[in-house]
Amino acid sequence: MQSSRVSNPHREKVMVALASVGAAVGLTALKLLVGILTGSLGILAEAAHSGLDLVAALMTLFAVRVADRPADATHPYGHDKVENLSAFFESGLLLITAVWIIYEAIRRLVFHEGHIDVTFWAFAVMFFSIAVDVTRSRALLRVARKLGSQALEADALHFSTDIWSSAVVIFGLAVVFLAQRFNLPSWLQQADAVAALGVSLIVIKVSIQLARETIDALLDRAPDTTLEQIEAAVAAVAGVLDVRRVRVRRAGNKIFADVVVEAPRTYTFEQTHAQTEQIEAAACDAVHRSYPQHEVDVVVHIEPIVSPHETVIEQIHYLAQQQGVHAHDIRVREVAGHLETDFDVEVRADMNLREAHAAATRLEEAVLAGNARVSRVTTHLEAPVEAIVRRQDVTDAHPAQVERIRALADEIAGAGSAHDVRLYRPGSAPERDEREPLDLVLHLTFPPEVPIGQVHVWAEEIERTLRLAYPTLESVVIHTEPVGA
Repeated sequence: MQSSRVSNPHREKVMVALASVGAAVGLTALKLLVGILTGSLGILAEAAHSGLDLVAALMTLFAVRVADRPADATHPYGHDKVENLSAFFESGLLLITAVWIIYEAIRRLVFHEGHIDVTFWAFAVMFFSIAVDVTRSRALLRVARKLGSQALEADALHFSTDIWSSAVVIFGLAVVFLAQRFNLPSWLQQADAVAALGVSLIVIKVSIQLARETIDALLDRAPDTTLEQIEAAVAAVAGVLDVRRVRVRRAGNKIFADVVVEAPRTYTFEQTHAQTEQIEAAACDAVHRSYPQHEVDVVVHIEPIVSPHETVIEQIHYLAQQQGVHAHDIRVREVAGHLETDFDVEVRADMNLREAHAAATRLEEAVLAGNARVSRVTTHLEAPVEAIVRRQDVTDAHPAQVERIRALADEIAGAGSAHDVRLYRPGSAPERDEREPLDLVLHLTFPPEVPIGQVHVWAEEIERTLRLAYPTLESVVIHTEPVGA
């Protein structure tokens, strides 16, 4: 659903473009009238220039209205290129104006055609033109810089040159007036034509500059230094091993960037997604350092590769995932300068032994092929229990067993370590037979500064002790936590 309310930025662009059109209409009519009455080629050239300004202002108005339309099925990148196209046509109009002015000025200089009647109104209209151009060029430039509009920026640049061209015409009129008033040499009366040539040179310079910028945008030339800034910012993101490619294109006030980077293949999907967001943020910040007013659209593609810091355990986890199985309890030993590893491999419970062994063998071969230091791989097949098992909490039915479990654990972990002991069994009726099969869940606390490796050793020792005391225990889960957690 599209809102009928015009957004503030869009409204601001449209209003300043409309004001420019109104100013162009008034100045064109006024300069044409005074130019005809005085016969000044400089003023007539300015009238023609203002006429093309009107056409350019109308194009700008059309461009800013179209450019802010949202992306659609036929324009997935939006309509912002319309602003660049409008600025390009405006540069063409400026060149046409300059050529006509040069032609007429040369005719007057060579054939001494035309008579100029310098009056108060000639000076008045030119000073008024300068005042109007100063006002509208500042307004256009302010909005252009605020919203990153190249069409408005082209209009602002255009009208700022009108200020200088009008000043040149005033100078020419002043020289002609002085020459006529004080009978100075006749060649000084050609100053108006010379001033017109000066106007045309300014127009040519501006139009070439404007055309170069718009052609660069239309041909997707990357903005200066932006590529290097993005590459440096992305390379600094944690986990980025290399920046393969950065491509940047500009459309109106939007900059689109495509970034391809290399990252560790062992990253999880969540880690990769988080890294993608960090890269997008870094690229946007890099662009905004040079173009703070532009919108930025970044697409990131991550290529997984072997990290130089990848461990054997990380490698095994990754290769197992590639094989469609899960590896855990991975142990790596160094024997006579070579590495040996063994680990548990979980396969689907519906596999037969031949299929499960084949899956484990493929993983073993992949580990050996992927790391030249590994000389031996031993796997243990497991079938994970995927069904939800029904159990009953019988902790309260076995108070003596609970107290003995807590005491056995405290002998190893320290007094007061064992807590929150839970016993579960199949069935629905409570039984007090200590020989029945039970599942045990036990919580232990340790000092927070103890290394986790030592905590794991104690937990395994407690599990072995409990299984010796209660051989009928089916599963034993020990949760360890720091004191005060």
